[in-house]
Amino acid sequence: MPAAVHTPPLPGLSRDEEVDTVINWGLGADSTAYLARMLTDPAAHGIDLERTVVLYMATGSEWPETRLLVEEFMLPLLREHGVRLVQLSRSGQLKAAGITVLDDSRYPQRLFARGPWTLWDELESVGTVPQQAGTRKCSLRAKGEVGDRWLVPVMGGRPFRQIMGFNADEPGRCFGDAAASEIPGRTGVYPLLDWGWHRRQCEDYLLQRFGVHWPKSYCTFCCFPVSMGSLPAHLERMRAHPDIAGEVLRLEYTAMSLNPNAKLYGKRSLLELLDADRPEDRACLEAFERELDMPWALYHVRRLFLLSETGKRRPVMRSTERVDLGRPQRLAQRLISVSERHGIDVEHDQRYGRARAWLRPRRENWPMAEELFVTAPARVIDKQDDAFEREWHALLSGTPTPLPLN
Repeated sequence: MPAAVHTPPLPGLSRDEEVDTVINWGLGADSTAYLARMLTDPAAHGIDLERTVVLYMATGSEWPETRLLVEEFMLPLLREHGVRLVQLSRSGQLKAAGITVLDDSRYPQRLFARGPWTLWDELESVGTVPQQAGTRKCSLRAKGEVGDRWLVPVMGGRPFRQIMGFNADEPGRCFGDAAASEIPGRTGVYPLLDWGWHRRQCEDYLLQRFGVHWPKSYCTFCCFPVSMGSLPAHLERMRAHPDIAGEVLRLEYTAMSLNPNAKLYGKRSLLELLDADRPEDRACLEAFERELDMPWALYHVRRLFLLSETGKRRPVMRSTERVDLGRPQRLAQRLISVSERHGIDVEHDQRYGRARAWLRPRRENWPMAEELFVTAPARVIDKQDDAFEREWHALLSGTPTPLPLN
């Protein structure tokens, strides 16, 4: 396993070897309700605080109110009981970069909401948004892998319990967690399920305990509010933070520029859910326009939709290359002028600036190739999947050359 920034414990000089219980804390209502109730009488809940570690993995895009509530109510509670809180982050996009221990203390003074790498950085650099289909890869990458890479060397294969804050509404996550665990010596424990506490009971407990509504914890750009049935509440949260909404709109707009199917909520985009005639929505859209006031790039984007030898669809391959940099109006005019000379239509979003020309539109039947030139905010890096050029030329040998941008 690649080295982490965390320094491994030294026998006789560290108490890591005494840890037998790990509590995953995601800052949301569920895991927070468990922590707060457990701390009223740790022994009654089978917890020895001297042998317990609370783990928090920072993704970098937590909502401001969640951070404020944690620092006002929970950190003082952890300090009062001397609870060891370890705050972690991924150190970089590549796995070889390891992890960073942002803080490791029994008297935590602040929440470290971000580390040297964030999930936002990764999504923005490759021009995409979280994917709804399949497993929660973004959560596994920013949280699950980070926690596991701290636990493996620290626990050293010794038996330990890992307490997860899954509520009684989501028993499937408990089964999935147990099935996916590969850490030697680990046993998953799900106390909220044992208590029969659903989300409502967790929220009610925290309201009674602290006198505040504790919101759900998730990244500002998360795609799952729509699948969780909480999209209206999510949109109200966006409206309360128009600057955050503007950033998320830019992330989605950039992703949809490179791939029109990259809507944040599956079949719906955040942009189309906002109404400029509503003052609250207008503030979000104005923030979005301010976000777009930055250097743009002209990108050459190619995708391959290939089949395996058995006829199954392979993962889509992509090549993204920045070919020019400048203001959106100039780049759009360049693309329009060149495309018109070659008889290629251009889609031009005059309100926000994007221009897009399809050299090879996507078809329905695989295998196929897709190719376009498009303008978008200059946040996406050049990136090409391994063996892309070989596969591209193998599929398209003998086809016309692409649009010359001159």
